[in-house]
Amino acid sequence: MPDLKRYGTICIYLLPLVLLFSSLFVGRYQISSSFIIDDIVRTASFLLFATDAPISTEHTVLFSIRLPRILAALMAGSALSISGAAFQGIFRNPLVSPDILGVGAGAGFGACIAILLYDSYLAIQLLSFIFGLVAVFAAVIMGKVSKGTGTLVFVLAGIIVASIFNAFISLVKYVADPYNDLPAIVFWFMGSLSSIRYNDLHWVILPMLVGSLVLLLLRWRINILSLGDEEARSLGVNAGRMRLIIIICATLVTSAAVSISGVIGWVGLVVPHISRMIVGPNYNRLLPMSMVIGASFMLLVDNLARTVAATEIPLGIITSLLGAPLFAYLLKRGRMGWI
Repeated sequence: MPDLKRYGTICIYLLPLVLLFSSLFVGRYQISSSFIIDDIVRTASFLLFATDAPISTEHTVLFSIRLPRILAALMAGSALSISGAAFQGIFRNPLVSPDILGVGAGAGFGACIAILLYDSYLAIQLLSFIFGLVAVFAAVIMGKVSKGTGTLVFVLAGIIVASIFNAFISLVKYVADPYNDLPAIVFWFMGSLSSIRYNDLHWVILPMLVGSLVLLLLRWRINILSLGDEEARSLGVNAGRMRLIIIICATLVTSAAVSISGVIGWVGLVVPHISRMIVGPNYNRLLPMSMVIGASFMLLVDNLARTVAATEIPLGIITSLLGAPLFAYLLKRGRMGWI
């Protein structure tokens, strides 16, 4: 029985690689399986041995359109999931999501400004990333200067900041061109990876890697913080400083993910619960498992988004349709605790 559980865990960790390969076969542009395999072999030979590079429409579809989108889905899913798990631990609340401190509202306002003023995909990514960080830093500063104590202050500060940025978003929507800018704003908030190219991934890789690496290195301290501030102090951990570091790192990866995918709900809320059911509440195992399952889940959702209907379905719609019933099932099972 222990061997079976270990083999099952290994299979889960290999799932993103399996889905990455199989997702190359998924798409509206029909490409034969034999051509895909041959093209992968020729491309690998070109990269390793500098042989002749494959040039064809099918090759462009595979490696310039599908592969960047697949990589973006894996990155966004793992980022949202690890940040959601980290936030649930430090706030000791199983209902916490990565948007708890207003990063989604801040990123949304940045994207609205970019769509309204610049009409550039790169500007959308940059401003949504920057304003996502600004929103969380505003919530943290507000929590620090308030007279209250504990994590509840940060949660309330996040609600205030999110409300302010949502008001700004509504104002931008009100003044936006209803024929061009407003539809683009609405579609961005639904979430999509349809426009992703390699250049879009270059600058988000670093914040995702840095934030995720720090969270993984500090995951045993999240175990301590989930026990409460008094227990953390008794074990020699500065709870306030450690919580701030984890908030900054989780916000970094969340802002980077939102900047390339738009606002996608439920992933950072549901995936940590699924991971907790598999490996338990120990964050030494929970954070890596959350990243793996989150990446796999987002890639599966993206495959559905681009194949299930005649036109592409926004990712936020599918994650809501899948995440809400799943969360209701977890609630019914009584799996809402984190320790």
